[in-house]
Amino acid sequence: MKILVTGGLGFIGSHTVVELQNEGFEVVAIDNLSNADISVLKGIEAITGKQPIFEQIDLRDKQAVKEFFKKHNDIAGVIHFAASKAVGESVENPLLYYENNINTLVYLLQELQQKPEAHFIFSSSCTVYGQAELMPITENAPVQQAMSPYGNTKQIGEEIITDVAKVTNINSILLRYFNPIGAHPTAELGELPIGVPQNLVPFITQTAVGLRKELSVYGSDYSTPDGTCIRDYIHVVDLAKAHVVALQRLLNKKNIDKVETFNLGTGTGSSVLEVINAFEKVSGQKLQYKLVDRREGDVVEAFANTDKANNVLGWKAKSTLEESLASAWKWEQKIRS
Repeated sequence: MKILVTGGLGFIGSHTVVELQNEGFEVVAIDNLSNADISVLKGIEAITGKQPIFEQIDLRDKQAVKEFFKKHNDIAGVIHFAASKAVGESVENPLLYYENNINTLVYLLQELQQKPEAHFIFSSSCTVYGQAELMPITENAPVQQAMSPYGNTKQIGEEIITDVAKVTNINSILLRYFNPIGAHPTAELGELPIGVPQNLVPFITQTAVGLRKELSVYGSDYSTPDGTCIRDYIHVVDLAKAHVVALQRLLNKKNIDKVETFNLGTGTGSSVLEVINAFEKVSGQKLQYKLVDRREGDVVEAFANTDKANNVLGWKAKSTLEESLASAWKWEQKIRS
């Protein structure tokens, strides 16, 4: 079966391509290379022995999307990662986020609704919960008013998919991730942020390797045990495997509803300082960091209730925080050597 992975050379996308190929799927990866590098194809091949079919397409180009589906008219399922994802950047440049995250979704769904049946996995986010009132967060937690344009694009995306599913043959699973970190255990693939990293772990590894002078910890006066934000950090390979399980659920017609939602996390919250301490332990490196003011758009605390993913989807995160950080450090050392 041929599966389309959009944003297939990105951090989560590339690891998912690996897991799909390991399961015997034929994969077509689309990426516009705005936040990814063509060398990722070699990493995928080094792990799986095979490169996916690659198409360099900008999904904001409606005509290019049409032509892609004419050329590849046998796509059995789509996993949609392609999107801009930095909270801070979305606050500064909202229109970029609305164009990149909403228009591209609409163009894909317009093509899929013409098929007799379509299977669509959507890369969503725990940001849709905003600052949830109860921890851990279940899928039944109310979707709160978004705290950033990025978060809003994920909410709007989910609403669009739900509306379209009601009147088409598209079946969909919305996967709400918590915080993906780490790298492939082979160190052939990992996170490759372009410019200054917007996420905690690549900033940690770049600081440890000497690329950044010091790490800024945004906010140390939150109502948490050590004053820093708490998040649920999930290994990217565990996350990638969840996409394959979700896709197989749709392909095998095991889904109960036309649109299903699952939280993907470990179920454990770790503070920023806990992550720093865990990294120092596994790497043997002392990190330079400073406590600075809070950052706009950040929630205090977010970690997942994973019961539904464990029991209904049949998936569970396996890697510990330390294992995830060790793999991220191994990757950082490799790309800087």
